[in-house]
Amino acid sequence: MRRAAPVGTCLPEQRASGGDAFGQQEVSRGIVALGGATIRLPERVGWGNAMRYLLTGDEFDAHEAWRIGLVQEVVPASEHLDRALELAHRIAAQAPLAVEATLADARTVLAGPLARSAAALRGEVGPRLFATGDAAEGVASLIERRAPVFRGA
Repeated sequence: MRRAAPVGTCLPEQRASGGDAFGQQEVSRGIVALGGATIRLPERVGWGNAMRYLLTGDEFDAHEAWRIGLVQEVVPASEHLDRALELAHRIAAQAPLAVEATLADARTVLAGPLARSAAALRGEVGPRLFATGDAAEGVASLIERRAPVFRGA
């Protein structure tokens, strides 16, 4: 099974293959996602869907990613490049300044909350959580290939 990150994209759209798996497993290891998933995932898939996966650490497949709106389509892995190029050519055929302005405006909306969340996580929340026994247990259990035993400390 191929792993694919649940957030981030080169193009305005994302696609997945039937064998792709998605997930944010940090809570399963006693830590918090510091890369912005706690902001981007709720924005992309809604609060309920995001919390379902962020708080359980469960993985989900490409069809679930499509159902919750994380990806725009599911295509066979052999067609990813062709489909991405097809969309890139369609975008490139549009007015370049309008495409640039549209992307800039859309990114501006996302930049504020993401920057504030990242600052809070990196400033105090993240370091405090990474110093806990639960975080140490999460990493140890991963290395030892066993289920973690968290104590809330």
